Amino acid sequence: MKSEGNVTMRRWAGQAVAAIGIWALCLTTGCGTFFIYPGNQSGSGGSSTGDYVYVANAIVGSLAGFSVGTGTLTAVTGSPISLGFSPSAVAVNPANTLVFVAGTNGTYGFVNVYSIGSTGALTLLMSNNVGAASEVAIDISPDGDWLVGLDANGPPAQQAIVDEYQINSSTGQLTQGNGAIYQYTGSVIPTINPLGIKFAPNENYVFVAVGTAGDLVFPFSGSTGITAIGALSLSLGSAATVSDNALAVSSNSSYLYIARSGPGGGLAVYTIGSGGALNIVSGSPLATGNQPTSVVVNKAGTNIYVANQPDSTVSGYSISSNGAVAVLSPATSSTVAEPRVLAVDNSGNYLLATAYVSTPDLSMYSYNSTSGLTFATSTSTTTSGGAEPAGAISVAATH
Repeated sequence: MKSEGNVTMRRWAGQAVAAIGIWALCLTTGCGTFFIYPGNQSGSGGSSTGDYVYVANAIVGSLAGFSVGTGTLTAVTGSPISLGFSPSAVAVNPANTLVFVAGTNGTYGFVNVYSIGSTGALTLLMSNNVGAASEVAIDISPDGDWLVGLDANGPPAQQAIVDEYQINSSTGQLTQGNGAIYQYTGSVIPTINPLGIKFAPNENYVFVAVGTAGDLVFPFSGSTGITAIGALSLSLGSAATVSDNALAVSSNSSYLYIARSGPGGGLAVYTIGSGGALNIVSGSPLATGNQPTSVVVNKAGTNIYVANQPDSTVSGYSISSNGAVAVLSPATSSTVAEPRVLAVDNSGNYLLATAYVSTPDLSMYSYNSTSGLTFATSTSTTTSGGAEPAGAISVAATH
């Protein structure tokens, strides 16, 4: 796996723009630091051990929470919450105490942090203004100490930008770390489309999907964060019609699963070797539907599911004890119209799928290790029960 460019550390993408914008904002709000604190400053993460799912709706600018029962989805108290910006990504920390939702109001980027109460209800702890950053995908480190975000401000400069923040789990404050960029160089610069970011469960690496530009692997240390030196690039070649859209990692951090669209695409399976080197598994990619957009591994680590957005289907695969991946029978299951993002609930019994173009925009399915999906229930993520537009753009569940 050959690097396509030079990797350098950065303090902030568009630092000058962010500094000016935040300085101007502080003149009107009176803030004394980089971050804005409209939330509860003395709050702390909850102690929920329940089964909840949280969905960000980009069209209405909201975050909705649901309790997962036996084949049921019930809105938690106070849901949905109006965010004041258009969300792009949501994540739950490993301790199931905090929900993070990232987005932008068109001028500034934000990462709101909410504590999860004993009934799944959310309380705002902090609204972090992250300046010029526009996080299109986020993930939380396995130890819960770091948030990483894939920044949409990178592509104009032929850069893939990863922002990182240390998490104060008591207040919800995010403290910016160094982050890293990957600078693409050469006679032909690939089109960079930031789409997905994922930690390895062993916390040694951060994997990034950047569309037709392929994928990146950044070494990571829990004590210092991202280490840009040693970053690796997985190129898709010159084919502009092939795109890596989403990522998942096996629980033992031995395999990377990629939802790849275009000619020769499908579920691409790679071994994760020394230094994060990626080597494709024989027989991969496995067939999926058209234009896969999301991939998730079930809680038991026995199955993989891929959302095929234009086909309104989900493809299913089994994982053997030696890591081999095989297509389930049936290979695909019909789902909500154009499923965009998938998640697995805390019980491990259900698969959640969001739809961006139709309502109800959140659906739930039961599954087993040998066959396809069985529809359980669906609901709207807005208060109107479907009268408002769809727009569920991201979903995260307690672990």
